[in-house]
Amino acid sequence: MAATMTAPSRVNLLGLCREQLEAFFVAWGEKPFRARQLMQWVYQRGVLDFDDMTDISRSLRERMQAHCEITLPQIDSEQRSADGTIKWLLNMGAAQGIEMVYIPEPGRTTLCISSQVGCALDCAFCATAQQGFNRNLSTAEIVGQVLLAKRIVQAEGRHISNVVFMGMGEPLANYRAVVPATRVMIDDLGFGLSRRRVTISTSGLVPQLERLGEDCNVALAVSLHAPDDALRNELVPINRIHPIAELLEACWRYAGRQTSRQITFEYVMLDGINDSLAHADALVQLLRGRPAKVNLIPFNPFPGTRFERSKASVIDAFRERLNTRGVRTTTRRTRGDDIDAACGQLAGRVLDRTRVRLGDKPVRAVSA
Repeated sequence: MAATMTAPSRVNLLGLCREQLEAFFVAWGEKPFRARQLMQWVYQRGVLDFDDMTDISRSLRERMQAHCEITLPQIDSEQRSADGTIKWLLNMGAAQGIEMVYIPEPGRTTLCISSQVGCALDCAFCATAQQGFNRNLSTAEIVGQVLLAKRIVQAEGRHISNVVFMGMGEPLANYRAVVPATRVMIDDLGFGLSRRRVTISTSGLVPQLERLGEDCNVALAVSLHAPDDALRNELVPINRIHPIAELLEACWRYAGRQTSRQITFEYVMLDGINDSLAHADALVQLLRGRPAKVNLIPFNPFPGTRFERSKASVIDAFRERLNTRGVRTTTRRTRGDDIDAACGQLAGRVLDRTRVRLGDKPVRAVSA
């Protein structure tokens, strides 16, 4: 029978990338190639039951049954949007829940996954931030999201072409779990995704960003949302610790590791807050001539927010200003807003364990 979560001493093998799996089996006195066999069964053939992994010796299968598991997150609810978007609420135990979103589009299908239960960074316009922070997800819980979604959509004749860490949480605040998870995603024995098709979105944790280029150089999206420190301090409080100039220098170093790479800068359009042509001109001064592209995100409302979405004509004028002045810019198409699955709307179910706000104390929820 398939492995299930029965004892805390069991190792969820989804939490180990190839190098870690090899070390795990070597510690058991096995050959490193056992990692290859296991990954092929799990990620390429979709087999989660150790008994069915027939090219692995019976003794090793029995040992894995006794000490290991391959456990996927449980689905508490599923919602399907009129535009084809699917949102799942996943049970993380202890009455906690995270949200994961599948977005089908012409030419690509994107899975938006979470890295934390809640978020401690307190961005003013984000529904997740208003829920507070409970804990980091484990590598197994992150990889498990992708494997779970893959199994569901494959059964419907669909696939996943892109994975983005744009769900709940700040990925770089959970660095130790996120990096091995990305390695599984880009490993040919794992999900086999191109580095360009796995994107980590960050609000700007510069020390972790500097390390990421060495540890796992995947695509990068940066939540900028303002062209100057005074405004960004209000919208993205981590800016008080890592201001725009420091953040951008880290971005250019990251992009420089691969000559053809660009950084995507996310910019939520807030009516009367950051959407004037003067803001656009200031953004041009920051990004023109750099390996940068801008993704304008029409603000998606959530209960209790004080913000409103910029008018469509204002968003169009802002985009045109950037494009005509040499900064490649697109507007993100809003998907899944009828089921609160659009960017900035994910809230999940979070029992807040910290009331830290960046203006008062250092963030406690960073795993370096």
